[in-house]
Amino acid sequence: MRPFYLFFLLVICINSFAQKKSKKDYLITFKTPYGEMKAVLHDQTPLHKQNFIKLVEEKFYDNLLFHRVIEGFMIQGGDPNSRNAAPGERLGSGGGNLERIPAEFRPELFHQKGALAAARDNNPEKKSSACQFYIVQGKIMDEIALDAQLRRGGRIPTPQQKEAYKTVGGTPHLDGGYTVFGQIISGVAVIDSIASRPRDRADRPLEDVKMVVSVEKMKKKKITKRYGYRFE
Repeated sequence: MRPFYLFFLLVICINSFAQKKSKKDYLITFKTPYGEMKAVLHDQTPLHKQNFIKLVEEKFYDNLLFHRVIEGFMIQGGDPNSRNAAPGERLGSGGGNLERIPAEFRPELFHQKGALAAARDNNPEKKSSACQFYIVQGKIMDEIALDAQLRRGGRIPTPQQKEAYKTVGGTPHLDGGYTVFGQIISGVAVIDSIASRPRDRADRPLEDVKMVVSVEKMKKKKITKRYGYRFE
């Protein structure tokens, strides 16, 4: 009885700790010349979440650029080579010396507008870049445009996700091919501002768009109250 009793107490303690811990989450802030964006990171993608928080806490992203922007598609950043890049320098290959992150595809996480996702190269396992990411702008689509995008992708969205693509917008053809690990919950208009910047043939903005990224722990209830985001 005694070992079982100790085990039972241990289970209670672990569950109590987990419940207490789950009352808070991480809030990410992207500061840019065009305003701030706030984001949450998904628990369903723990490898990406842990890696991103680690890099932010190390100030890895501070003064890096959004080096690739395509209006109606996405804005991309996180290349360490962009920190001191000369005007017109080709970017996008930095960070390849860092270990890739295994893909964490989750059907409930999709490329709606504001989705925070990991960039990657053409490796067959679809592992993510350890540092480069993109934020979805996408487009609002009617049924015909949505069907055309779905034919390009490898996954059929749920009815609720289809509705989001028709009302909020996004890039459904990327679903199932790139890991979505977060969501912008405030400052979505900043995405539009950055995506509309004049750019060169490599889609780099003609004027640098720098970022400073920070993280703080906050009660989930407070995040919901301030930004309207509801945790699952």
